[in-house]
Amino acid sequence: MTDMTHSGAEQGGPGAARPRPALAERIYHLIRGRISNGDYPANQKLPPEKTLSEEFGVSRPVVRAALERLREQGLIHSRQGAGSYVRQVKSPALGFARVETIADIQRCYEFRICIETMAAALAADRRDPAAMAEIETALSLMDAATNSVTHREDADFAFHLAIAKAANNQYFEVSMRALRDHIYVGMKMHGQSLMNDGAAGLREVFQEHRTIFEAIRDGKAQTAEALMRNHLVHSRERLFGGTLINLSRS
Repeated sequence: MTDMTHSGAEQGGPGAARPRPALAERIYHLIRGRISNGDYPANQKLPPEKTLSEEFGVSRPVVRAALERLREQGLIHSRQGAGSYVRQVKSPALGFARVETIADIQRCYEFRICIETMAAALAADRRDPAAMAEIETALSLMDAATNSVTHREDADFAFHLAIAKAANNQYFEVSMRALRDHIYVGMKMHGQSLMNDGAAGLREVFQEHRTIFEAIRDGKAQTAEALMRNHLVHSRERLFGGTLINLSRS
């Protein structure tokens, strides 16, 4: 997997090389994903370039190039002397009732297993460089978190959303975005259970994500579908301890 750390050639200053397009593309997709997901709400000020560069492990020119593309697309705007702000972006009118019970989390897993397995297979067939870069960026953040023995729901969700987008079928992506809050609840609880197991549990789950990425990258649709199914089923089992709720009574 490509190392996201920056080299000296990327540092600012006279004669510095221009940011690598592929790296700037990754940061663009990651910030755009956060805007779309609501992590950066409309009218909110984005973190400073310095903060973003430190978080993503890239140089400020790379972040600047990504922000410039977001400005060109009308997703953010600049206020003189005040930084960059998120514009109001209209989203499709789709939503689900709030998560209120553990049974709701189990139902969410059922639905995810249905749509995300097919999305993974389609992503393997329809992937393009930009889509793969977005998936890999999320995977890189998950790797860094795993090495720090932490769990990041935002990177986890970004990984799964990027795969839905790579399927090139807007219904998968819109459904995932509408389910964001529901998925976050399950991911947070799953992450807490993993933290109880320490580094070994986190590394096992990261490896599940890595193999899904590799199958999509290599165009192995059936393998990607099976790996995604196994990952979601295992996540549900880890969360529920192997004992599922009888949903016919809940």
